[in-house]
Amino acid sequence: MPSLFVTTEELEKALGTPGLVVVDVRPKLEFIAGHVPGSIQTVWRDFSDPDSDIKGLLDPQTSRLEEKLSALGIGNENRVVVYTDPFDSWGSEGRIYWMLSYLGLQNVQVLDGGWVKWKREGRKTEMGLASPTAATFRASIRPELIVLKDELKTLVDSRAEGKCLESHAVIDARSPKEYNGAMGPGIPRGGHVPSAISIPWDQFFNEDASIKPKEELQRVFRENKLTEDQEIICYCTGGVRSAWLLTVLQFAGYSKVRNYTGSWWEWSNDASLPIET
Repeated sequence: MPSLFVTTEELEKALGTPGLVVVDVRPKLEFIAGHVPGSIQTVWRDFSDPDSDIKGLLDPQTSRLEEKLSALGIGNENRVVVYTDPFDSWGSEGRIYWMLSYLGLQNVQVLDGGWVKWKREGRKTEMGLASPTAATFRASIRPELIVLKDELKTLVDSRAEGKCLESHAVIDARSPKEYNGAMGPGIPRGGHVPSAISIPWDQFFNEDASIKPKEELQRVFRENKLTEDQEIICYCTGGVRSAWLLTVLQFAGYSKVRNYTGSWWEWSNDASLPIET
């Protein structure tokens, strides 16, 4: 099993290796202005449900996801490394890492420090559009990596009755202001999912955008009373920051982590669902 994170040095040495696909998930104009040589480009919204106003929801038609990934040159046997600008992405590298893992890709990693560290170290870059070579991707869904609204509601109801308090944890990856009720566009109700713990997604970076040592991550999670045998559900506004938190939790040794893709966009728009402020 490869490490979840790959260093800039390791990736630069691996460029040009058969089977390697480097995925830049920054906006297209930023990609055109400069990117890791040989990268292809996409963004997480390319894989959202086109029939829903809740854009965090993943497209439920697996065949469409397979077609898009195949067109990008991602096949089942590829090694995929995802990167972005960690300081300006809201966790989008985590969202693509989570999605590919959920769809069954076995060898997917995140570039530690992303574009920030790569550029700072003066590593080689290129400009222009990508020219991917089509591949064949067939999904093998991993349902243990996702949670949907109805299942989360059942869990919240059970916790209100005093059940599942030790076996499960619900984590809010948004900012403390959002957790406490601040609202953005498309959010009709402020607050958080009842019993959710606030662990903001953006506290795990070093100044060069690389991830902090595993021991520091584990200390934060232990302070929030998370244990490695718990089932942990992460959410944010649209399942992006929460996917990054899932990535960090997995790196820290927590294997039972799921992403709620509908997140607060979906939860706050359903007036029948409980909230806390």
